[in-house]
Amino acid sequence: MHRKVFQLLVDNTSGVLSRIAGLFSRRGYNIESITAGVTADPRFTRITIVTSGDDDILDQIEKQVAKLEDVRDIRELDPDDSVYRELCLVKVRAGAADRLNLVTIVDMFRGHMVDVGLESMIIEITGTQSKIEAFLKMLDGLEILELARTGIAGLARGVDKVVYL
Repeated sequence: MHRKVFQLLVDNTSGVLSRIAGLFSRRGYNIESITAGVTADPRFTRITIVTSGDDDILDQIEKQVAKLEDVRDIRELDPDDSVYRELCLVKVRAGAADRLNLVTIVDMFRGHMVDVGLESMIIEITGTQSKIEAFLKMLDGLEILELARTGIAGLARGVDKVVYL
């Protein structure tokens, strides 16, 4: 099993995300994460999909998605030639005794405290999936009350692969 990150440029129309997810569902393909957002040109949406499978399945996914009417471009984001980021919000139970230790861990990972309450703290951390996983491992022993992750957003490095429509 291999994992690939696909970047799609699609028409910014209602239902486009549903049609893409429906294709994955109908074919039995797995989506590990999916992010979508409008581009600098409001006519288009950029979607980043992380999926896994053997080489034949991944090739089939790329071909099937490319056939969809709303899809203007699809390409694989090579990890060595791209920048990936994910956002994670973590709510941790933190009394007075835990806070100093927690602040130290957050600083090590260049995270931010975005909310502090009497019994909990919400931390924002961005980075690669491996950075976020390492951060979450450092929280071992603390009670994670809630966790929200965005999934990967990514762009290819340089200007060679920019799509102009």
